[in-house]
Amino acid sequence: MKVEERPDPTSLVDRILAELRGNSEAQQMLLEAVLENEFEGVPACLYGIREDVAEITNRVGWDESISLADGDLEHRLHGRVAGLMRRVLEVRRARIIQAPTQGPTSGFLNEVESALEDGRITEGQEWRIDQTDFIIRAQRRADGVPVWIAIEASFTVRRKDVIRARASADALRAVFGAETLAVVAGYGIDAANAAQAEAAGVAYLQVPRPGQE
Repeated sequence: MKVEERPDPTSLVDRILAELRGNSEAQQMLLEAVLENEFEGVPACLYGIREDVAEITNRVGWDESISLADGDLEHRLHGRVAGLMRRVLEVRRARIIQAPTQGPTSGFLNEVESALEDGRITEGQEWRIDQTDFIIRAQRRADGVPVWIAIEASFTVRRKDVIRARASADALRAVFGAETLAVVAGYGIDAANAAQAEAAGVAYLQVPRPGQE
């Protein structure tokens, strides 16, 4: 009986790293996959299947399932995010720096590019900042300390949203050396993902459904 030989771990890792060099999007995807396994030790593909089924079930139960896709949520959230944050995060003077319908300011981009050039962030972190749904500049209400807020918005908040928000906030902290907050926003979140968000230091922003505002 022929025994299948397993590849040498060192050479396998070397080949993977060679494939990833210069591909920041693939690097970020690998990081997210590793983080998912790190949180609970279950293959990411199984989580993806379970979450997709849960979200489909959730959407089918609503008459507004088509109109309330993630893109529509982001559009609705744009005009409400400052007010929601003031109640949940105890911040004031919130200003949107980046949003799905609003490109980042030139000053913000310059700061991010400078951080990449001097090695404070990686290309993967730059890509994560660029992909963040909302980036907010605000002040803590208690003492006026400046704070950066990274928000990932999704119809139903999932594990990947928590991971991305945490990674975005950490990247912003590396760029600006200031306090940052990681936030996920959506119409709902299940108990497991709420627990993961709490463990990762990610706040949940409950967005009112249409007609409930």
